[in-house]
Amino acid sequence: MERAPLPERVRGFLLEGLLTGRWGPGDRIVERRVATELGISQAPVREALRELQGMQLVEGAPNRGMRVRELSLSRLRDVYQVRAALERRAGELASRRLAGDVTALERELARMREAAREGDMERQLRSAVAFHRVIVHACGNEVLIRHWELLGVEVWTRLSLRWLRTGLHENAEDHEAVVEAVRRQDPYLGRLLELHVLEYASRSTAEG
Repeated sequence: MERAPLPERVRGFLLEGLLTGRWGPGDRIVERRVATELGISQAPVREALRELQGMQLVEGAPNRGMRVRELSLSRLRDVYQVRAALERRAGELASRRLAGDVTALERELARMREAAREGDMERQLRSAVAFHRVIVHACGNEVLIRHWELLGVEVWTRLSLRWLRTGLHENAEDHEAVVEAVRRQDPYLGRLLELHVLEYASRSTAEG
């Protein structure tokens, strides 16, 4: 199996550092130190940091390098609102293209149920994000897909769990209506997805 491109692997390394607490809000990520630790040049580290900056996870300051941004409930709400708008359009486009095929969605739904039974929150979250990714990637709009991926849905959710102590709302029952809407090629699938995501936003910000 081919290895992921170097900038992608570096980005994964940095994201894992955020998620495990190596770097917290306000901490500086020193490009040179990361490059030395990984045994690579600074160029791919710089590229990966720019991607994280695009995801609004880090911010740059003149002569101070990159620092981890503070995560607030208002920023989390903003991310959910953008995600909801993207998924509404994705659902509208994907409904016909999926042609009622819910095989991939049911697979992720089963994984969510299994993870919930085992109390594995990380796996439950990954399966929930994969569920939504099936629909987004089925929309056929590469620009929309790219912007949805840049939101870093899984990362934002995991960071909110860790830093803001919000609850995990990704459960199988909430997704069953989406599966049925895809199965019957419901023209209102997009609106259903939008409300589905906005419900997460209202729960998360209420708990914080």
